[in-house]
Amino acid sequence: MREILGKRRRLLRGDGKSEQISAALTFATQWRWPVLPGVATHLQGHSRCGCPDPDCTVPGAHPFDPGLLAATTDERMLRWWWTNRPTAPIILATGGQAPCAVSLPALPAAHALTALDRMGMRLGPVVASPARWAILVKPYSMEQLGELLYAKDFVPGSLRFHGEGGYIALPPSETGQGSISWQRAPLPGSASPWVPDVEAVVDATVEALTRTGVSAPEL
Repeated sequence: MREILGKRRRLLRGDGKSEQISAALTFATQWRWPVLPGVATHLQGHSRCGCPDPDCTVPGAHPFDPGLLAATTDERMLRWWWTNRPTAPIILATGGQAPCAVSLPALPAAHALTALDRMGMRLGPVVASPARWAILVKPYSMEQLGELLYAKDFVPGSLRFHGEGGYIALPPSETGQGSISWQRAPLPGSASPWVPDVEAVVDATVEALTRTGVSAPEL
């Protein structure tokens, strides 16, 4: 009996479920980022979303039930959620005490990050999906963002801003658009990862896209 139980534990550690719970707990209890489970993909097609919207543009990568306001750092709630939905995507509620994000389509994002490295720009974690990459930044207000964008002559329309009331999917989530991974992983350790100011990221990203001649599609 002990041998059978031991084998079962090893299988559970290796099936990806414990990894999902472990990641959610790290974000919430160590880094104090409020998270919640995302909606599942549709049973009849992985690229379709399990939400009622047949034209959902982010299948499996958004909150539905529970809603975004349920995001929490409470360990007991997280364990209950992911015990009942062990493969659910991990959704970060951006803003407040959690990081915000600036995202852009994957291809121009790759070019932009290369240019930012050459410029000596320090970045924190970068989250990647097959379609878009999201650069995590310090929390900002809508007023702060509005002033920043108003002062610029040009901001690519493909840039998206995930602030208060927004969300992004975190690794190691599986969504209808594919796997969510770290393009730039947080440094190991228990402290919350460092992230830059939104002004620095927007300034450097717009300059990088302009300097390199990369045209970011309006996605």
